[in-house]
Amino acid sequence: MKPKPKRVQTTKILSTLQNMYPDATCELNFRTPFELLIATILSAQCTDKRVNEVTATLFAKYNKPEDFLSLSEEQMQQEIRGLGLFKTKSRNILLTCRMLCEQYGGEVPRDRKALEALPGVGRKTANVVLSNAFDVPAIAVDTHVQRVTNRLALADSDNPLETERQLMRKIPRAKWSDAHHQLIWHGRRVCVARRPRCSQCDLLPYCWYGKSVHTV
Repeated sequence: MKPKPKRVQTTKILSTLQNMYPDATCELNFRTPFELLIATILSAQCTDKRVNEVTATLFAKYNKPEDFLSLSEEQMQQEIRGLGLFKTKSRNILLTCRMLCEQYGGEVPRDRKALEALPGVGRKTANVVLSNAFDVPAIAVDTHVQRVTNRLALADSDNPLETERQLMRKIPRAKWSDAHHQLIWHGRRVCVARRPRCSQCDLLPYCWYGKSVHTV
């Protein structure tokens, strides 16, 4: 594998992503910031498709913090048993709902530090909520963003937080949220973890990984 270049054609990469995925958006189904918060907590180590199947039933019955607080932890587990880590997620969701009711009047805070103080909410989840619920520019680094940006040489780090910092320096702030969604869509549809479809990819001329393993 060739060393990663020090300079990357960021503008061309971003414009190509925009052409490939002009309608890219969050693929979790939600109607309110609270529903997005819960869906994002549930999405850890799960596909969005599976989460949407569970929340379609869940949110029909419970869609406010106080609704969830009527459940015991065991009842909450039964509601989301089809998802991975359901015991941990059940505990965190109920603790988060309690904090929302006691500290924020049942509303989801718009502040990153406040969001990250909620049980089960890390930086990635906070960024997803800020970007999609409150239109705050953010780059949430999940496994897809981590993989795709390192293959494109937009980032050079195994650490998601450092990857986020590098992307924030290279990508204009106004494009953070759109680029985040486009990178995720690309990672799910073309630049998959195993056997990426490089020969079918419009980004191949600008891709460090693709040019390292294919003749362009």
